[in-house]
Amino acid sequence: MKLNDIRDNKGARKSRVRVGRGIGSGLGKTAGRGQKGQKSRSGVAVWGFEGGQMPLHMRIPKRGFNNIFAKDYAEVNLGSIQKALDAGKLEAKGVIDHEALKGAGLARGGKDGVRLLGKGSLTAKLAFKVAGVSAGARKAVEGAGGSVELIEVVSAAEKAAAKKGKVRAARIAAQKKD
Repeated sequence: MKLNDIRDNKGARKSRVRVGRGIGSGLGKTAGRGQKGQKSRSGVAVWGFEGGQMPLHMRIPKRGFNNIFAKDYAEVNLGSIQKALDAGKLEAKGVIDHEALKGAGLARGGKDGVRLLGKGSLTAKLAFKVAGVSAGARKAVEGAGGSVELIEVVSAAEKAAAKKGKVRAARIAAQKKD
């Protein structure tokens, strides 16, 4: 046996069906699409279409509300911070902020910063610089001899609104000059 003698097993590779190639093929003329109508033609997109009847995704009741102005905080519990300290993933000296918590793998996401929550116990004396803190977490941190500094976080929506306001004010000022 040589390399040029190697072949796939019989039936291992099945060729695709070539439709619209004559009556004898069984899929000639209309190519298995039936006759007339939207689906017999090219460029058909009827997923979810129910012939004009109200589609299922519109019939079922909608629940809840998605607040587009809500802040997105990475929530971190004190117990997980203590675990990271014990494992050596987080340094006790210096200020612990969003970047430090992200580096330790504790804060995922959180476009608007970190919020400390009080689940678990904290024994180390730590200084935090975060966007939010629960009352229980603040009490626990200060009870262990640490401190919590809150930073002002401006969301992307607020930044865009402020920028838009500045641009509008500049336009008005320019118009008044003329």
